[in-house]
Amino acid sequence: MNCATPEPRSPDAWLGGRLQLYQPDRGAHRAGTDAVLLAALLRPAPGATCCDVGAATGAVGLAVALRAPTCRMLLVERDPALADLARLNATLNGLDGRVDVVAADVLAKGGARRAAGLVPECCDLVLTNPPYFEAGRHRISPIADKAAAHTFPTGSLDGWLRTCVEILRPRGHLGLIHRADALPDCLDALRGRFGGIAVRPVQARAGEPAIRVLITAVKGSRAPFSLLTPLVLHGADGAFTPILAALNAGTAWIGTRPSED
Repeated sequence: MNCATPEPRSPDAWLGGRLQLYQPDRGAHRAGTDAVLLAALLRPAPGATCCDVGAATGAVGLAVALRAPTCRMLLVERDPALADLARLNATLNGLDGRVDVVAADVLAKGGARRAAGLVPECCDLVLTNPPYFEAGRHRISPIADKAAAHTFPTGSLDGWLRTCVEILRPRGHLGLIHRADALPDCLDALRGRFGGIAVRPVQARAGEPAIRVLITAVKGSRAPFSLLTPLVLHGADGAFTPILAALNAGTAWIGTRPSED
């Protein structure tokens, strides 16, 4: 472990306490609602090989591995300290027999990615939460780990999703979450590579503008685009909606599996 991301003193309880996660100290990037949504976005087929691209400490991938006991999971993280925490979390939850961690830069050249262990067409399902901001378009956090998790170079979304395409098998499924205002950029990056694209807006409260989008797609599909009903996080009283409460407890899937036609 390097000094930038020290091992925390105790793990956090996730999925109603079913999953224990060591995370960086508060103030750095920590898994939250976005990770909960992404982890429940697509239920893997039995025996599937899955990948969490940009895994950080492994929250998304480990949640999927816990709930889909026949799948194998690959966690891809460029920061060696976070990759170490992901390995620690896999062991802590008894998942290390089905989970591999690859310390690789998603935006590196193909040869470097493959040398690190990220090989083409190795996965049936890829889940990813790309950095939400490009350099120069927002105020960068003074906390180095948080800045690295939230920001990448201008134009990098296309390269990020190109890596996701490369590691997916034909007809493999992609699931991603992003800011709602980034939807046009996401669709541009998916165009010509995926079909059966389905978009589910995420609203903080019913009737409010979307704050996130959940996107699923199939590599090489020609199925049409679908705009799905919104997922609402909070009721009028500010409490979690029943679906979000179930997602936080790990007892539901969102169920936006796209068409494969």
